[in-house]
Amino acid sequence: MRTAALGIARLEEAADVGMTDLLTGLGNDRRFLAKIRRLINDRAADPAPFVVGIIDLDGFKPINDLFGRGCGDEILRQAAMRLRAATDDRCSIVRLGADEFGFLLPLTFSEAAATEQARILIEVLSAPYDLGERSARLSASVGCALYFTAAEAAEDLILKAESALYDAKRTGRGKVVVYSQEIEDKARRVTGIEQALRRAVAAGEVEPWFQPIVSLSTRQVLGYEALARWTDRDLGVVSPAEFIPIAEERGFIGQLSQVLLCKAARAAVDWPEEVSLSFNLSPSQLVDQNTSEQVLTILRDTGLPPSRLQIEITETGMMCEPASAEKIVEDLRAAGIRIALDDFGTGQSSLGRLRQLHFDTIKIDQAFVASMLADAPTQHILRAILDMCRGLQKDVVAEGIECEDQAARLAAFGCQKGQGYLFGRPMRADATAAHVHGYAASARAAFA
Repeated sequence: MRTAALGIARLEEAADVGMTDLLTGLGNDRRFLAKIRRLINDRAADPAPFVVGIIDLDGFKPINDLFGRGCGDEILRQAAMRLRAATDDRCSIVRLGADEFGFLLPLTFSEAAATEQARILIEVLSAPYDLGERSARLSASVGCALYFTAAEAAEDLILKAESALYDAKRTGRGKVVVYSQEIEDKARRVTGIEQALRRAVAAGEVEPWFQPIVSLSTRQVLGYEALARWTDRDLGVVSPAEFIPIAEERGFIGQLSQVLLCKAARAAVDWPEEVSLSFNLSPSQLVDQNTSEQVLTILRDTGLPPSRLQIEITETGMMCEPASAEKIVEDLRAAGIRIALDDFGTGQSSLGRLRQLHFDTIKIDQAFVASMLADAPTQHILRAILDMCRGLQKDVVAEGIECEDQAARLAAFGCQKGQGYLFGRPMRADATAAHVHGYAASARAAFA
């Protein structure tokens, strides 16, 4: 009897270990699924609502990479203790893996109550984490799903909470989203766009359109920025504001970027030699150390000289993994490619990066241009940016110029170059060729 009892105890202990996260001591995904199933069975006769939620730590990966895995594990242990302390014994907290936690609230019956409880969890997770001689701060995003009917399975509730979490992270950090049919419809559209876009990238159906960059004093075309455009046979015209983030989030922005750069470089080869091509790299490409060689291979294959290419990167992109981004920037500049810092003034990087990374061009974000005529503080900021760039010997391009008054004011402030609808909307490659050669012919006639 003692042997049998010991065997049963060992089996129970093994089962418990198999449902426990060894790092935090919380239950794991298997325990989470089992608890949800048990609660559904308990309420089969009277399906009173309850809440399933998933928490994701925003910004955990960069901190983990910066401080090391040991510090990352300590953050996860502290996060687990905080979540336990913030919930009562009737609630369940588990670690689902990586930097995701799950929670089950059996006595939360409404969307408003779920949102309130989730915000409390975000608040406790957002306090500084003690890492010995240093500390770190994180935010968190939460997706929740409410159980209403016995027809719903545990797996369905988890999928709904994941959809809500995905929507929360798309709309910014520190957000709570409770699953709704609208969320499901949005997720279904995202999946549809992803599948269609993958096919379009493989078939080379995404096209670069080109918007002119001009001298504000002479209005001569100095270059064009390549902008992604895509029309699907079933979805119709899909905005880049919609499909670019999807490619970024789903991990194939690199393939999309290579297709676009190859097409853009082929078009630019036939432009006058003094006209440059500007092309954007995404934040994830600044993490991939293959990016530099991919860009240079495309230039070799298309015959576009590196000196005629300007790569644009954002402040936010630079902050994802600074060391990796710096190496890519250095490699590209060493090959003769110019580097522009895009959307200047709206990101998170310090002014010191302008000196460290040796940008050739600063692109002033269109938000400043849009408000400059009616807002005196914005004008002072613009003057300060332009004075700083002159001192650092950087070119400056003001984006989003839509009227002559904006162009004249910027020129008076000393801005050299501009881009915006005033000078031209994005055009197809064939229209761009006609546009640039028309400008070149006009310039030759003016000096004849």
